[in-house]
Amino acid sequence: MHADVRLTHVGGPTVLIEVAGWRLLTDPTFDPAGRTYAFGWGTSSRKLAGPAVAADALGPVDAVLLTHDHHGDNLDEAGRRLLPAAGAVVTTVPGARRLGGGATGLAPWASTTLEGRGRPSIEVTATPCRHGPPLSRPIVGDVVGFALRWEGQRHGALWISGDTVLYGGVRQVAGRVKVGLAVLHLGGVRFPVTGPVRYTMTARDAVTLLGEVRPHTVVPVHYEGWKHFQQPRPVIEREFAAAPRDVRDRIRWLPIGTPTDLET
Repeated sequence: MHADVRLTHVGGPTVLIEVAGWRLLTDPTFDPAGRTYAFGWGTSSRKLAGPAVAADALGPVDAVLLTHDHHGDNLDEAGRRLLPAAGAVVTTVPGARRLGGGATGLAPWASTTLEGRGRPSIEVTATPCRHGPPLSRPIVGDVVGFALRWEGQRHGALWISGDTVLYGGVRQVAGRVKVGLAVLHLGGVRFPVTGPVRYTMTARDAVTLLGEVRPHTVVPVHYEGWKHFQQPRPVIEREFAAAPRDVRDRIRWLPIGTPTDLET
């Protein structure tokens, strides 16, 4: 039996994933617009847009897939308040220690399984990320992506890239995971204090990575709603328009706040 998936892009990195009775939430960010958040080492950003779906309208959440807990554009105060009510929280190993409360920490390529009565089990595998230039991990902290596998996927796993630059670790996904649906964190993040250094993928990086991973469908996220994004949607669209056809034909922009059915 095929199990298609419904995605709702709430805004930023926050996506509600509904499949086969499961409701999974990525990187909960539900604070209103206007606040400036410090990210450490002199970096900060202002939130420009609030969530398209309010936290109290979200409904029950079976699991939170948290790529990292220590940046306010991936977990803010309102998002943090949602965690105790979630059935499970899966994140990085250091993040699980910080959060406590039974959160599950995964190192890259480690896995855990979500199980629920009357629903197919979902295998969650952490995938590598590096949230900045070489040797930046001690400063920017650990981040992971997630590959989700369940029975009935037609094209392959659902992969959430997490906040990462293009480097050898994330490129391992191409050889280790057959990806059906890729939720790709973009935005080409830079900060004035660190000049030209990038902290997430540019659209050009994404084209390179997608040519290797070759997912059936690609959903861009985490490119809007914050001042530190250097590549909003129009910039990304121009780069994708110049990409090889077998890449650009896979891109699917989701209307923010609107549930959208996709194949996996």
